[in-house]
Amino acid sequence: MGYTSTLRASVMGAALVAASVPASAETFRWASGTDPQTMDPHAVSSAPVLSFLNNIYEGLVRRDRDMSIEPSLATSWAPLDGENGWRFNLREGVTFQDGAAFTAEDVFFSYQRAASEASDVRSWFAPVSEVRVVDDFTIDFVTTAPNPLFPDSIANFMILDKGWAEANDAALPARDAENFATLNVNGTGAFTLGARDPGVRTTLVPHEGWWDTPEHNVTEGIFTPIGNAATGLAALLSGDIDFIQPIPLQDIAQVESREGFQVLEGIETRVIMFGFGHEHDRLLYSSDVTDANPFQDVRVRLAAAHAIDVDTMNRVIFRDKVDPASQLVPAGISGYSEANSARIPYDPDRARELLAEAGYPDGFSFGLKCTNDRYINDEAVCRAAASMFAAVGLNAELSTGPVRDYWPQLREDDFDMYLLGWSPGTFDMEHPIRFLKHSQDDERRLGSWNFGNFSNARVDELLPMIQQELDPAARQAMIDEVVAISQQEVAYIPLYVQPLIWAAKDNVDLTQRADNFFMLRWVTVN
Repeated sequence: MGYTSTLRASVMGAALVAASVPASAETFRWASGTDPQTMDPHAVSSAPVLSFLNNIYEGLVRRDRDMSIEPSLATSWAPLDGENGWRFNLREGVTFQDGAAFTAEDVFFSYQRAASEASDVRSWFAPVSEVRVVDDFTIDFVTTAPNPLFPDSIANFMILDKGWAEANDAALPARDAENFATLNVNGTGAFTLGARDPGVRTTLVPHEGWWDTPEHNVTEGIFTPIGNAATGLAALLSGDIDFIQPIPLQDIAQVESREGFQVLEGIETRVIMFGFGHEHDRLLYSSDVTDANPFQDVRVRLAAAHAIDVDTMNRVIFRDKVDPASQLVPAGISGYSEANSARIPYDPDRARELLAEAGYPDGFSFGLKCTNDRYINDEAVCRAAASMFAAVGLNAELSTGPVRDYWPQLREDDFDMYLLGWSPGTFDMEHPIRFLKHSQDDERRLGSWNFGNFSNARVDELLPMIQQELDPAARQAMIDEVVAISQQEVAYIPLYVQPLIWAAKDNVDLTQRADNFFMLRWVTVN
C-alpha cells in the first residue's frame, strides 16, 4: 500500500471521526494492552505514559487532531529578538485541578524538573542554555543556537504546580522508584484522577475548572489494562468496555461483522526495529561465543539484516497491513530520506557469506529480547525473526516479557539484540537522530534511548547542524548523510511501520491520531 497517501488520509481525516457537539453525559470505558507505569509526566518517556497523561496535564503547546501544533498554556510564541531561543506568552486565568493559579514560575519549575538528571525526558531540553521568567505570564527559553523545531519538540512537556510538587516531596521525578507524583496528579488539563489502582483500573473525571471549552460528554472515564488480546476483544463485544486499542489484525473481520461495532484503521508514525549492543564487549546470552561480541562487526550486523524477510512477516503476521521500513521514520515525515529509501534486501545466501567472512561460518547463538504487550504482534514478530535468523546460522535465544520489566532491562544493558518501536515526537527526522543515533551523552541529555550506544563522530557532528539549519535543501542533505551512515553501518534493522487498529462501539465518536495517542477530551458517547 502507499504509505504517504495513507498517512495523509489518516491524519487529515482524523477530525472527521470526532463529534462537534457533545451529547448527553456518559460513562466511558476503554482498554489497552499497557498500563501507564506512572502518573508522573517527567519520569518515563514512553507513549503509554505520555498519551495517558496528556488527558490530565498540559504543556505550553499541544497537538490538534491533525497533529499540528496549537496553543495550550501558551497563547503565542515567537523567536527572541537578538538571541537564539523562543518567548512564550502564557495563558492567564488558568488554575490547576486543586485550584492553585498557573504562572510562569510553574513553567520554570517544571522545566528544571523535566531537565534534571532524574528525568526521563531531559533530552527535550538539550538545546536550552537558559530559561528566564520575564513576568508572571511571559517566559523565555534561550537556546545554544537557532532551533526552529523547539516549539514542536516540547509538545509533550507537561506542567506541574510548583507548590503542590514541593509540598508533597515530589520536586524531582522518580524514574526508578516512587514518590507522591507517581500515584497522584495535579494538572491543568481536561480531566483529573478519580482513582488509581496500578495495573488494574484508573478512573478519570472532568476537571470542572478547565480553561478550555469541553468537546466531550464524558462524566467518568474508566481505563482498564488488558494484556490478553482475546480477553480485550471479548470485553468489547460483550459490552463491558466501549473502546479498545489495538485489536489483533485477524479480528478485524469479526468486529466489522458484528452489528453495533466499528473498526478504525490507520497508519501510525512508529517504525519497529531491532537494535544491537554496539558497545558490549561480549555477548551476554551466547552458549558458544563468550569472549566477544560478533555484532560489533558491521558484516555480522548486515548479515542479520539480510536474514529478515519483512514481506513474509507482512503477509503472514500482519495480513498485508504494514509497509517495510528503510529508516527510522516513515515516508511522509519531515526529513525522510528519499535518497536512501531502499531497505537492505532479504538475502539469506548473502547473510551466510557475510558471517563466514567475519569468521563465523557456522554462525553463533545470542540473546534476543522483546516485549509481548507493547507493540502489535510484537512476540509473533520476534518469533518469526528468530526463525529467520536461525536459517542463516544466527541462533537467537528469545526472551519476551511485559514492557514494565523491559525498559529497566534495556537501561541496564541486559541484552544482545532488542526490539524497539519509535514514533518521532516532533514529526521530523531530527527526533530519532537525537534519541537513537547520537552517542549517549548524559551531560547534554542526548542519545537517551540509544540503548546499545551506536556511536559515530560524524553523526554527532551533524545533529546540531541539522537542528540549526534553516535552509531546507541544506538541512535535507545533512539528514541524507546521517541516514546513509546509519544504513552503511547497520546501526539498527528497521522492519516496518506499525498500523493503527482500534475498535469501538458504533455509538462512540473519537479521534484516531497518527501518534497513537488517545485523547479522552475528544470522545462523545451518543
